[in-house]
Amino acid sequence: MAKKQPKRWVSSSSTPPASSTLSATARSEIETKAKDLIEKELKPKHVKPPPEEPRFNYVIDLVTKWHGRYFYFVAIYACPGPNAISPTFESKFARVEPIGHGSFNLAFMRHTEKWHELYTGLTLDECLNSIRDDPWFHP
Repeated sequence: MAKKQPKRWVSSSSTPPASSTLSATARSEIETKAKDLIEKELKPKHVKPPPEEPRFNYVIDLVTKWHGRYFYFVAIYACPGPNAISPTFESKFARVEPIGHGSFNLAFMRHTEKWHELYTGLTLDECLNSIRDDPWFHP
């Protein structure tokens, strides 16, 4: 009688890790186009001067960050209250995931603090247009 092999857990991913396969040129192109979108479209729309008597958190800046294979759009909020733990905090509101061959997945942060992938297989320009126009991706 043959000896039974023990069961083992193995990871299974539908997409390969893109951080190792994404070239420096591709990363630079993504960063450049994203920063252009932020400066020309998103900041004028979402970053306003502070209120005269601030009572609630408000957006003071928009930035981008790489973390692993994901590229994030991040809003920086001011916390004006006297009991604030910190004067500012960051909140990621959109996530672009390179999946290879010039395609990307696009996700937004839900109120549950979980990412929800709304679009798959988009080009970079389609992702940026969605972030600009689709209310799911606004800070």
